[in-house]
Amino acid sequence: MTRPLLIAGAGIAGLWAALHAAPRKVILLTGSKLGENASTGWAQGGVAAALAEDDSAALHAQDTLEAGAGLVNAEAARLLAAAGADEIRALDALGAKFERDADGRWALSREAAHSRHRVARMKGDQAGAGILAALIAAARAAPHIEIRESWRAESLLSATDGGCAGILARRPDGRLEPVEADETILALGSLCGLYGVTTVPFTSQGKALVMAARLGAVIEDPEFVQFHPTAIDVGRDPAPLATEALRGEGAILIDAKGHRFMRQVHRDAELAPRDVVARAVHRQVRSGRGAFLDCTGAVGAAFPDHFPAVFTACMEAGIDPRTTPIPVAPAAHYHMGGIATNLDGFTGVAGLYAVGECASTGVHGANRLASNSLLDGLVFGRRAALACRTSTRRAGPALTAEPGRDLPPLALKRLRQMMAREAGVERDRAGLMRAASLIDELEARHGACDALVSARFVVHGALARDESRGGHFRTDFPATKAHGVHTRLTLDALCDVCPSPLLAAGPAE
Repeated sequence: MTRPLLIAGAGIAGLWAALHAAPRKVILLTGSKLGENASTGWAQGGVAAALAEDDSAALHAQDTLEAGAGLVNAEAARLLAAAGADEIRALDALGAKFERDADGRWALSREAAHSRHRVARMKGDQAGAGILAALIAAARAAPHIEIRESWRAESLLSATDGGCAGILARRPDGRLEPVEADETILALGSLCGLYGVTTVPFTSQGKALVMAARLGAVIEDPEFVQFHPTAIDVGRDPAPLATEALRGEGAILIDAKGHRFMRQVHRDAELAPRDVVARAVHRQVRSGRGAFLDCTGAVGAAFPDHFPAVFTACMEAGIDPRTTPIPVAPAAHYHMGGIATNLDGFTGVAGLYAVGECASTGVHGANRLASNSLLDGLVFGRRAALACRTSTRRAGPALTAEPGRDLPPLALKRLRQMMAREAGVERDRAGLMRAASLIDELEARHGACDALVSARFVVHGALARDESRGGHFRTDFPATKAHGVHTRLTLDALCDVCPSPLLAAGPAE
């Protein structure tokens, strides 16, 4: 008898996979109440897809390749772009109603590094929340899905005959319970919560990456963290986001004196690739000249209706964006690297799949194209579900497992501050070595906590990559090498070079 498919994580990738696994039974684990602490719900811009008459999947794929700075898997990019329009239509039919214009055509925004208007949106900045609400309603109504809320994935179970045999989970009452499965899909999201300034729930600390690595999975390109250039700089944690769609509507970046600075940085000014804009904003803030997103001319009085989430965040901070520029700063926003998978989400570890932001299919390369993230969760979540739906694997009995360790709050605060300072928008060897030393210090005191292992992957990858490419910028190696190569690391490779210095392994083909 086929056992239920086990999925950990209930953002867009996990929910879409669960829905498309039917008729196979699914057990869906979510570490909190359904809909809470999912980055999907915080996404503002929308979903990128070639829906306009002047657009095509080929153009979308080409933009994805160019944004990824030489490290995008071309087959993955073509697959993503080709599936985009159908995924939008499927979501729309499910109840996630995207905006349309007066003639019934899709209302599309243009965001950074896109050559066309192709971002399908909901009420300006409500796409993530709208999509998540529709997916949750569908999952609750689906008879093949058993939802276990507040069941936190702690570690993966190893099968006696090799591979993955499920998950050791912590129940709502605090007890540990093994949940065995022949196939397990990890959809646990980001590691950007490792940073002191982030736009995602700070609980997103790369747990899936660490769990998979402990079972032998390869971690690809962990150094590539994308920093959103326009987090609203009002001291909140996480930082509220000023969606890129505002710049697509004509909002401009200015300094404290009102000077528009992006025109001197890149030919596309505010719509340059995210890494370019993030570095420019970072340097403005660091220099003391300040950085502000001026929406007064482009949006003005329409703000409350067109971008309600941004408007509310600003007003709560005492800023009226209809009349006043918004102070902004870069914040850790998306992880391009992750658990290496094929195009069906398979990790190479028998029975283990990964989808969404915790996975690395190669579709984002060194720098994700704006609004490709939700599409990634849809396309590859569906593919993983279809692969698992027809699987005939039968895992052996599970071995006992130990839960992951949490870093104490004060130690976590030190780690997050260090990651923002030394492994952030701009990096160099000296700073990364300081980061590595702090990780060693904290590990000696608290053990190999999951957050420390995750941070070590990022720092190791950043030290090993002696060039600047996409979201990874080394001030001591500012040039980009002619030939892009991937970083591929295992947990054993990290252990071989611990404690610091972490320089034994470089990027590998």
